[in-house]
Amino acid sequence: MVVTLASDNYGKSEIRLVKVVRDGARHFLHDYTVAVRCEGAFASAHVDGDNSAVLPTDTMKNTVYAFARLHDVIPPERFAARLAEHFLDASPEATRATVEIAVRGWHRLDVGGRAHDTAFERGSDEARVCAVADTRDGAAVVEAGVRDLVVLRTAGSAFSGYPRDQYTTLKETRDRILATAVSARWRYDRAVADPDAAFAAARQALVATFANHPSESVQHTLFAMGAAVLAAVDAVAEIRLSLPNMHHLLVDLSPFKLDNPNEVFVATTEPFGLIEATVARGA
Repeated sequence: MVVTLASDNYGKSEIRLVKVVRDGARHFLHDYTVAVRCEGAFASAHVDGDNSAVLPTDTMKNTVYAFARLHDVIPPERFAARLAEHFLDASPEATRATVEIAVRGWHRLDVGGRAHDTAFERGSDEARVCAVADTRDGAAVVEAGVRDLVVLRTAGSAFSGYPRDQYTTLKETRDRILATAVSARWRYDRAVADPDAAFAAARQALVATFANHPSESVQHTLFAMGAAVLAAVDAVAEIRLSLPNMHHLLVDLSPFKLDNPNEVFVATTEPFGLIEATVARGA
């Protein structure tokens, strides 16, 4: 039997990095989780046990920390691009180096109506994300996005007109709770002068559309959210969205001789519907 190595990559994941930037009495906190991945001519390591082309993943981790000391880490897209370029240089057999960063959002504590200089809070698991893939034969591909942006609306969401069979028990509704944890990743088709502003505009487009779109389904609102990001940020070529339907089910209170005019729900974590799509600019 003949076997071949069809594809491979390796790297270091879940590199936890926290950097404190001190500007006098006021501090700035940056909390990143970094992943590094290299692809290229590494077959000999798998097939022959020859590690001569394999830059140690421990070296990748150390490089992230060293670069955090030597360079600015904001915006994260530029920090990722700097790292990706370095790993291509440091690993001659690599043909592509990808660096992904997830940013945990810390906010200054409000103390007596004033934002504290050195104390912070983190109220959710939402993360800003980015990924930069650098190659030797072309421009870097830059993506940005958001993960675990939990949103909910109590009106303006419906689900009806779907096919029914002998196993269908779901009741049609014109008024339901719509909740999801948005994961979105968009790709830029050109350089972005201000990645922070582009991210803020895209995120605002996502949440505003979720809040205001007259929704016939999660699919309906997902497409509208993607289209809104494309309209808000000219440099975005396409956006991939993943929206789990975090079900809130109306509780049957009739055994207790009580009505339930769309007021009392049970929130369920699983199973859940999962709706995913990519929205791109037309030709």
